[in-house]
Amino acid sequence: MKLPSLDYARPATLNEAIAILAAQGGDAKAIAGGQSLMPMLAFRLAAPKLLVDIGRLPGLNRIDVSEDGVDLGALVTWRMIERDARLAQAHPLLAAAIAHVAHYQVRNRGTVGGSLAHADPAAEMPGIAVTCDALLTVVGLNGMRIVPAAAFFRGGLETVLAPDELIVNVRLPPWRRARRWGFAEFGRRRGDFAMAGVAVYYDLDVQGDIGDAHVGVIGVADRPVRLKDVEGILNGQRPSVDLIRQAADVARGAVDPSDDIHAEGAYRRELVGVLLERVLATAGNIKIPEAAWHL
Repeated sequence: MKLPSLDYARPATLNEAIAILAAQGGDAKAIAGGQSLMPMLAFRLAAPKLLVDIGRLPGLNRIDVSEDGVDLGALVTWRMIERDARLAQAHPLLAAAIAHVAHYQVRNRGTVGGSLAHADPAAEMPGIAVTCDALLTVVGLNGMRIVPAAAFFRGGLETVLAPDELIVNVRLPPWRRARRWGFAEFGRRRGDFAMAGVAVYYDLDVQGDIGDAHVGVIGVADRPVRLKDVEGILNGQRPSVDLIRQAADVARGAVDPSDDIHAEGAYRRELVGVLLERVLATAGNIKIPEAAWHL
């Protein structure tokens, strides 16, 4: 389907882009890679009067790794993350999750800022941002503000971004070198949107007990969410098969996904349990016989 009729602007600076967006009063959409917005335009799910191309704004395509964490500019693409060897050490969970994003061609175009602003509840980057307590830097006419990822997403394809605001950066907190982690998702084909996905990390204390567990899920609610009850089960416990099974059962009861054309809610709920078992087994280097998997 052809795109709807619309105007196009390519600002040269961030301030110019914000001024253009503000002048449109909500009838403009920022675009960079177009990974998500172009299909929405083609299917008439979005029909802005103006596209504001921010793809060449300076300074927004940097990846910075420091003792303060990982900073990703809004225009960093998935391919840039894949090719940055520092991230395999500085944030392996991010690197693992991004490997699941779409296909090679899309990963050359899709951007960090675009995915966060689009707020698809099954997308990997919003899930990693929420799981890892990321901080989003947002700039608009009223200046800059820092928004925790958990407060950024309001629902499916909805965020707290005002019409004149743009994401310019996302910061992931420092990653402890000995941290245990795992990521898994399930889709009909590799690269498709996930029916469900799970991201986990935790640290071990000197006794070998779990601390600071983070468990996030995608594809089973209207936004990425942390499973606090599961984190509570894990914290203070030593990794084991019994603990993994207990955590998975709690996870199944903690989500209430809806039915859709791709899967029934009950199937997605079971996926969450199975995927959590697998990532916890990976994180804890615990072998569970395949015959014992619930799926």
